[in-house]
Amino acid sequence: MRRLRTQLAGTLVSLVVLAVGATGCGHSTGAAAPARTAATADRVEPLKDTPTPRLPVTVDSADGREVTVRQARRIVPLSGSLSEIVFTLGLGERVVARDITATFPQAAKLPVVTRNHDVSAESVLSLKPDLVLAETTSGPAEAIGQIRAAGVPVLVIDPAKGLSDVGPRIGAVARALGVPAAGEELTRRSEQRIAAVRKTVPAHKDKPRVAFLYLRGSASVYLIGGTGSGATSLLEAAGAVDAGAASGLSKDFTAITTEALAKAAPDAILVMTKGLESVGGIDGLVKIPGVAETPAGMHRRVVSVEDGVLLNYGPRTDRVLATVVRQLYGGGDR
Repeated sequence: MRRLRTQLAGTLVSLVVLAVGATGCGHSTGAAAPARTAATADRVEPLKDTPTPRLPVTVDSADGREVTVRQARRIVPLSGSLSEIVFTLGLGERVVARDITATFPQAAKLPVVTRNHDVSAESVLSLKPDLVLAETTSGPAEAIGQIRAAGVPVLVIDPAKGLSDVGPRIGAVARALGVPAAGEELTRRSEQRIAAVRKTVPAHKDKPRVAFLYLRGSASVYLIGGTGSGATSLLEAAGAVDAGAASGLSKDFTAITTEALAKAAPDAILVMTKGLESVGGIDGLVKIPGVAETPAGMHRRVVSVEDGVLLNYGPRTDRVLATVVRQLYGGGDR
């Protein structure tokens, strides 16, 4: 489950077009408007000034190694979240491949060399990279070892678990690329935008309870997030309670049961857009045993966010948060 959590997390901006569906959670007014599927801003917004890498640098890798980066002209990030950071730092033209979760338009034409942490070493090496950026769960280990054995520096980054990881992950990537000042600038911008969105959360006496459900109808995978799912800090920033964690679910993800949902008693349900589509939309979601009996199911309160960005905790997280806030409370977006 740790790999699943990081994949979800594994890992957003005011000048990018945002298409969202507004809904009311109704805790202040009693309204109960059903949610519509929402897509967050899909493009990344690079820094205004393109930085010039100063290399070589030697940096610490999350796997305990020291990695020396001599060039960063052909970069391969092995997750969508890491790709997002590189592009937003202004170095997207140096990226030569992507993970399937890098769904933003600027990366769309790049060849896919890894699919949800299933890395093809042969595909990576065929592109002659001079730097590979990986998550701690990138693998299989044999593929990572093969890339290293070919002499390519592989920097491993700790996974995103919450809002507090936005700055450290940006900083780690920026230092490895020889642009630490740009990393500091992007961190400030990201944190300021997140703080601005948090100020838009309506004051309310009773915090809405929101359950994060991971759904893949085609594979009959129906999970509810608990402690460590990656959604808790996002929901808390939106003025909500993570219903799964609050109900005592200690695992990252637990199979959905009627009993688990009844105990969580969510007022709203947070899902990934494709996950919601995979079960047939809201009509299909409420057919999952136990969902229709929850307050969220009875009032069809669903918050839907694009899969490739929901739990990235990176430069676009302000847009994710704004989307969640808008759908929960029905207010305008910044």
